[in-house]
This record gives sequence, C-alpha cells and structure tokens, in this order.
Amino acid sequence: MTAGQAGLGALLLADGRLPVGGLVYSAGLEPGLADGMTQADVPRYLRARLRTVGLVDAAAAVLAHRAAMPDAGFGLDDVQEALAARTPSAPLRDVQGVLGRGLARLGARLRPDHPATVALRALGRAPLRPVALGCVAAALGVDEEATARASLYDDAQAVASAALKLSPGDPADAAAWVLAAEPDVAALVRAALAAGHPDDLPATTAPQAEGWSLTHQHRTRRIFVA
Repeated sequence: MTAGQAGLGALLLADGRLPVGGLVYSAGLEPGLADGMTQADVPRYLRARLRTVGLVDAAAAVLAHRAAMPDAGFGLDDVQEALAARTPSAPLRDVQGVLGRGLARLGARLRPDHPATVALRALGRAPLRPVALGCVAAALGVDEEATARASLYDDAQAVASAALKLSPGDPADAAAWVLAAEPDVAALVRAALAAGHPDDLPATTAPQAEGWSLTHQHRTRRIFVA
C-alpha cells in the first residue's frame, strides 16, 4: 500500500457518497427537527454531536483499528461490546449495524485478505459502524489519526447533508457549518487517539438524541431511519 493509496483511502471513507448506506441516516437530525429544532439550531446540534456521539464513535474506530492487529492486547469483540454499552438506544444500535455491514462489504471487496478485514469477518455478527470503519481504514492503510478525523467528518457531513433535505437552505451554509467545526474536530481527534483500551472508551452519550431515536422509529412519515 503506497502513501498515495492510503491518502485516497482516507478520502474515500470521508466521502458522503460512499455506497455503504449512509444516505438513510440523518445523524439524529430528522427527529430533532420534528421535535421543534429549527435550521438555525443545526450548527449547534452538529457540534454538540461531535463532542458526544462523535467522540465515542471516533475513539471506537481508533480502537478497532488497533484491535485488528495481532499484538493489540484486546479484540474487536471487546470494542464492539464497549461501544454497544455506550449506545443504549436499540434503534441507534440497529442503524449502526446497517452502516457497519455496508462498510464491511466494502472492505471485503477492496482488501479481502488483509488481517483487519479477516478480523472483521471473524466477528461473526454485524459490526457497529465505528468498528467496521476502523478495520476498513486499517485495511486501506489509513493511519489512526486520519481514521478518527474521517469518523468525525462523516458525522458532521451526515448532519449537514441531511439538513439540506429536511430544511432546505444554501448548500454553502451547510459547508460552512462543517468547516466551522474544525477546532472541535482537531481537539476530538486528540481525545480519540488517547483511548488506549476499550475500557477507556468515552461515555459522552446524548440522552435527548437517544430519546428522539426511540420516538422516530414509530413515525410513519419520515425520510431517514434515524
């Protein structure tokens, strides 16, 4: 794997058009808007997600990246269990599994024999999205820092792109929201890299978003699954 290929791999994982199911996910924005949020609230919501759910997911992706290697001292099962324990909403665990399966399929097509892809397949169940992201990133030669950044960027752009479908506005504004979050992303990348073991995985949950997800699953008129 060349440095150029690894760089393209990081860009690939950060591309919102990646065919892994992300188009069905609003990162909790749709139920938030249904509960009274407005478009003016979206930038704050985006950054709040990064500091809570985003940090947990990015740290889990980094740990999965490490766990896929033989000398990690812990396995993907440990990361999966730690992440599931920090995702109390069943609908959110379900959508994480949908996105994780999509990433796992991608890894199996692109790097089927890489140890990280083999470890992901050996998990024997649908990997949660951060677990799959960490393994696929490792298989593509993407380093831990770029993996954490891709995870955080993916969350931010999921909110921004969903906002354009749910509360249409200027696409340039949505791009500006993501760029404005860069200081948060930089700090959160460092925090994600500091997690050395699944026991250290942050537990910065978002109770309001979890409650919204429980209500949203029963809505008959919705665009996104969560």
